[in-house]
Amino acid sequence: MSSAISVRLDAEALLALTQLEAAGLSRSEAIRRAILDSAARLQRRTALAAEVAALEADEDDRREMLEVTAIMETMRAAR
Repeated sequence: MSSAISVRLDAEALLALTQLEAAGLSRSEAIRRAILDSAARLQRRTALAAEVAALEADEDDRREMLEVTAIMETMRAAR
């Protein structure tokens, strides 16, 4: 299902759209791609934030990171 929408573009967005059109994309395709790309970036950011939160909550992982840090510090100090 497709639906038509109307948008108001500021000068910066209009310039970007013009550049995409110059690269061979139609106006509709450029706007569709921009929306899909933006949604995909947001989804990746959300997934990454969830992964970081899970790692921060993993006490075993945090303990291991501290152990590795301590080992690395002794190696650095040995020079």
